[in-house]
Amino acid sequence: MLELAGIIILGILAQWVAWRLKLPAILPLILIGLIVGPLSTLYTEDGSKIIEPIWNGDKGLFPGEGLYYFVSLAISIILFEGGLTLKRSEIKNIGPVITKLITLGSLTTFFGAALAAYFLFGLSWQLCFLFSALIIVTGPTVITPILRNIPLKKDVSAILKWEGILIDPIGALAAVLVYEFISVGEGQAYTVTALIEFGKILLFGFTFGFTFAHALTFLIKKNFIPHYLLNVVSLSVVLGVFVMSDVFAHESGLLAVVVMGMVMGNTDLPNIKELLYFKESLSILLISILFILLAANIDIADLELIFTWKTIALFLSIVLIIRPLGVFLSSIGSNLKFNEKLFISWVGPRGIVAAGIASLFGSKLLSKGEAGAEYITPLVFMIVLGTVLLNATTARVFAKLIGVFLNKSEGILILGASKVSRLIGDYLHKNDRHVVLIDNNQSNIDKANKLGLEAISANIYSDNLTDNIELNDIGYLMALTPNSDINKYAINKFQDAFGENGSFRLVDADEMSDPENNPKEGLFSHTDDFIKLTEAARKFPAIHEIELHDTEHYEGLIEITKADADIVPLFLLDPDGDIHIITAFSKDFTDIQKGYKLAYLGKMFPNEDPDKEAQSETDEV
Repeated sequence: MLELAGIIILGILAQWVAWRLKLPAILPLILIGLIVGPLSTLYTEDGSKIIEPIWNGDKGLFPGEGLYYFVSLAISIILFEGGLTLKRSEIKNIGPVITKLITLGSLTTFFGAALAAYFLFGLSWQLCFLFSALIIVTGPTVITPILRNIPLKKDVSAILKWEGILIDPIGALAAVLVYEFISVGEGQAYTVTALIEFGKILLFGFTFGFTFAHALTFLIKKNFIPHYLLNVVSLSVVLGVFVMSDVFAHESGLLAVVVMGMVMGNTDLPNIKELLYFKESLSILLISILFILLAANIDIADLELIFTWKTIALFLSIVLIIRPLGVFLSSIGSNLKFNEKLFISWVGPRGIVAAGIASLFGSKLLSKGEAGAEYITPLVFMIVLGTVLLNATTARVFAKLIGVFLNKSEGILILGASKVSRLIGDYLHKNDRHVVLIDNNQSNIDKANKLGLEAISANIYSDNLTDNIELNDIGYLMALTPNSDINKYAINKFQDAFGENGSFRLVDADEMSDPENNPKEGLFSHTDDFIKLTEAARKFPAIHEIELHDTEHYEGLIEITKADADIVPLFLLDPDGDIHIITAFSKDFTDIQKGYKLAYLGKMFPNEDPDKEAQSETDEV
């Protein structure tokens, strides 16, 4: 009991430390596991581990293969949660790169790492390929915390995120096929077995994942599951799908849960937010337990195998040669710049799937007396720990060094996805700005998505918003909700995270009646609150542009908007294409010359040519 409670307490403590230090949690988790595991044998009186994951006859938490069953079930939940976060809209421009990374990139790692292990350690080809298959995966549990702290272009972070989730079942599949090769033997028997296993994994993985995703979605939509049982029923279905798929085809369960998560994450599923929050909390707990257990399961003799020049050479060859080769081959013909390819090459930390399967297969081969099998687990753990430590400590610096770090974040976060927000968001999007709308009204989110806008259903009172890696390039915050208290709260809470270039909100009715005391963050005009904006958008659902002659012309137009409730000034566009948000203090711009434009919402200015209308929206907005 003490050991189980200790693992949970230490795991959550490690998560908190990682959050404070802005590090991937896997790093302190593995270090804690090593301290209470193999390293503890150096200072305990009887030379035993403080925490012994596998029952050794005297002590231990799991008998037989119980630890690996627990690891497998936990990984299934983690991957399902990752699959839920994968949205088709994220890969509009990078789909081919991701496809090549999980195919061509995987093959490069598979053959390259095997060659390196063979020439450095002299292991059999079978074990070398088993090792290389295990390190194909780049886990989302370690990539996501790294990316959260680095402002990057959306495409770069999306590539790493998708690769980390989709490649897990591929690495597991490759490891299973190599393990079958070792177990069955070479020749025709293996060829037939491998083809059968490969076909079964794909068949049952996709079939179970796709079928049960739609079945569970149907049950949720038809309210066959009461609200208070939604999360636990979903959890039981995920575990059931994983186990059933695995019964029909060994290791197909990982593919099944990823497919299930992806299908459900891209359907119009009510209560998806609650499901995500529950699965995320559960994933954090499971990750905390898993890494401590797997690290503690290593023996001191395994650590002695790691600290040699050969392991360092193997690590460097994987990080500096094999990973970059796979990325550059996979990104041929893409729109990625050289420095972006270089950054993706640098960030390739291995995670929980590699560590878990390595422990399982390494132990099985050791029990069968396979020569050299003692190297599998420690070498994989060396790659996991080394890549995590390297990326966690250098990714931000490396991003700045090669120029992919966004020193000036130009993305715009709009809180509220009402008709006004959608009009403004669509205008900004068509002017090549990364726009994200946040709302907890699913109907508004759906309407925004139909316009091709990126919209997230989220609660602004949740801390999870600042952890979303899709918001890494956000530099402006615009609070456009009808609730003035929420707008003020958003400015106070999120201006440091998202408002480095400016945080703005609509004025409320009281502030509108007292223009002398308008807040400095007031948006657009001190005479327009949410009600007036909504009314203007209802009457004239369009955003127009008018060319400016000079500052006097601009100020004259602003005066007209103050007197006409159906015209609201929004943005000032300079000749370089930059968009400046207009605030309630209209005198912010004092050096306006020919070439500038004013973007405004509502009816057109008097005497303006209708043909000059820049953007117009239909009632579908």
